[in-house]
Amino acid sequence: MRQPHDLSAPRKDVGLHHITWRATASALSSADVLADAIAWLVGDEEAVKLDRSTSYHGPELTLITASTANKRKALQSFAKLGEANLKQLQSEMEQRMDDQHVLHFRLTIDSVVEGEPKFAIGAGTGTVKGQAKFEVYSGLTEEEQLENTFAEANELLEGN
Repeated sequence: MRQPHDLSAPRKDVGLHHITWRATASALSSADVLADAIAWLVGDEEAVKLDRSTSYHGPELTLITASTANKRKALQSFAKLGEANLKQLQSEMEQRMDDQHVLHFRLTIDSVVEGEPKFAIGAGTGTVKGQAKFEVYSGLTEEEQLENTFAEANELLEGN
């Protein structure tokens, strides 16, 4: 068991406060397929919300959002990014994290639908926007806490 003074053991109370996924489907794409893919990402079909509207130019648009504030589910959702993506996010934390400890990233829609998330590079492809809000506790440095959260996500990958 971890002792209060033992900083070498990972803390299990470090994690994500919540995770949110957003995407827009046009009339040319299947909103239902994308909603199913986002349900897989968030791990809860009931968490997916569809908001249908008409764009200024006429075609129907569907805004698809899903989020969970359940810390365990948020971490499981984050882990679905996979080992390589988690490593990349960890190395790009300074560029991707805002002052509120929210990590911002975009995945290609196609990769999410295929169940193999890949980061979107540049414009020209539909994206699923991810926002992961990290918890920050006193007692460890912010860097140590973030490292522990990434380590926990990787442990979840190994358990699958």
